[in-house]
Amino acid sequence: MALLRRVIGDALRARRQGQHRTLREVSTAANVSLGYLSEIERGQKEASSELLAAICEALGSQMSEVLREASDSLAAAERSEARVPVAAAVGDVPAPRPPAELPQAARATSLPLTDGAVSVSIRRNGPLRTTLHAVRKRPSVARS
Repeated sequence: MALLRRVIGDALRARRQGQHRTLREVSTAANVSLGYLSEIERGQKEASSELLAAICEALGSQMSEVLREASDSLAAAERSEARVPVAAAVGDVPAPRPPAELPQAARATSLPLTDGAVSVSIRRNGPLRTTLHAVRKRPSVARS
């Protein structure tokens, strides 16, 4: 599940880095401690509306622009989560929806999925990041 504080932090960081400005420059202009601004950007702290307004002003951005960008990111994360079911336990990987051309036995198989020559595993590293790992196994050669 994507958290609002994380997507707002990502939007603020992207704007700051897009302007090639340091945390120190923006924190000084917004009158916010450098450490607190860093925690906001990393999604560890939630900024009040007053603080968010000060940071946006320091970045020369409208708060509505930042919130719109965060809203778009949140909507994308929700659409992504709707397509891939969330695993029941931490570390579990939900089974993807396999293509229709796979045999019925392969469609029912939980991850990692393998056909003997290729092994595929999927790992969700967060709401916006999924890693696909595919390995082609080399055929064994009989020695005479």
